[in-house]
Amino acid sequence: MEQLAAIKAFAKALKMSFETKEMESLYDPEFVAKIKQSEQQVREGKNTRIKNEDLNNYLSE
Repeated sequence: MEQLAAIKAFAKALKMSFETKEMESLYDPEFVAKIKQSEQQVREGKNTRIKNEDLNNYLSE
């Protein structure tokens, strides 16, 4: 945010018009919702942990 404030001040000093807009997400909202749900599940401890030494067995099943 400091950089944005500096750019705005610079543009204002040069009497340039300057506006910012919210960017639209590059991701599908449904995909974002799934990621957020997964993050919530991890915070709640609803995930599975696999030890590194067991990883090959887990993936080959």
